[in-house]
Amino acid sequence: MTETPLLKVRNVNKRYGEGCPKCAAPDMLGEENRCAYCGSVWACRNVIFDLYEGEILGIVGESGSGKSTLVKSLYFDDSITSGTASISSYKEGTADIFSVSPQQKRYIRNYLMGMVYQNPWLGLKMSFSSGGNIAEKLIASGTYHVGTIRERASALLEHVEIPVARMDELPKNFSGGMQQRVQISKALANNPPILLLDEVTTGLDLSVQAKVLDLIRSIQRELRVAMIVVSHDLGVIRMLADRTMVMKSGKVVEQGLTDQILEDPQHEYTQLLVHSLL
Repeated sequence: MTETPLLKVRNVNKRYGEGCPKCAAPDMLGEENRCAYCGSVWACRNVIFDLYEGEILGIVGESGSGKSTLVKSLYFDDSITSGTASISSYKEGTADIFSVSPQQKRYIRNYLMGMVYQNPWLGLKMSFSSGGNIAEKLIASGTYHVGTIRERASALLEHVEIPVARMDELPKNFSGGMQQRVQISKALANNPPILLLDEVTTGLDLSVQAKVLDLIRSIQRELRVAMIVVSHDLGVIRMLADRTMVMKSGKVVEQGLTDQILEDPQHEYTQLLVHSLL
C-alpha cells in the first residue's frame, strides 16, 4: 500500500501583475515567465508536488525562480492565482486549503504549519521578548495559562539552544543565528506537522549556518516534522533534503531523490547548478 502524502499541491499558479491576452495562461510565455507586453510575471507555473510525513523536501533555484513565492503562498502570505493543495490531517485531506475561509486559514497557520523566514524581522516581533514571541503563537491557538505558556517557551528555547535565562530578552539584541533559532522555536510552538523554511541560512556566518542546519536535522529526526526547505545553495540542500525539486522561471524542471539530482542531473539547468557547486 502506498503512503498517503501529508501535503498534496496541484497545479499551483501565481501571477504578479494584471496580465494581458499575451500572458493569460502560465504556459503562453514559453521558457520565460515575464510578459514582454505588460510586464506581468508568472512566479509559479503549474507546480505539482507531494510532501510525506517526516521528510525534508528541498526546493532549489536561482533568485526569481519562484521557490520563495511558492512557500509564502502555502503559508497564505501570498494569494495564488489558481491551483489546489490539501493536508491529509485537515478534513481528511478533502479540503482545498487555498479556498477555505480566512478563519480556517488562521487555524492551518496556527496548528498545521510553521514558517521560518529568511529575514527574522518578518517572523518575529522584535518588541516582544523571545518567550513573548512563542506566547503569541500559543495564545493564537487558545493556550492562555501563563505557567503553561512559560513552561512551553522554556522547553522550546532550550531545544534550539537559547539559554532560558534569556527568555525575557528582546530578540533584536540577539545575533542573526540566535534570531533564526528563536524563529524556529516559535514556528514549532504548536507541534505543526509541516515546517516551511525560506533561505534560513542566507547571510549567516558559515559556523552559524552549520549550527542552524544541525538543529534543523535534529528537529526532523526527533519530532518527525515534514519540512520544505527553500535555498539557492545546493550545499544546504545536499545536507538536509531527502528529495529535491529544481525550479526555474516559475516551473519545476526536475525533481527526485537528492542524491540522484546532484549526482546525475538530467535537465540542463540542474546540470548548470550542480557544476557551479563543484
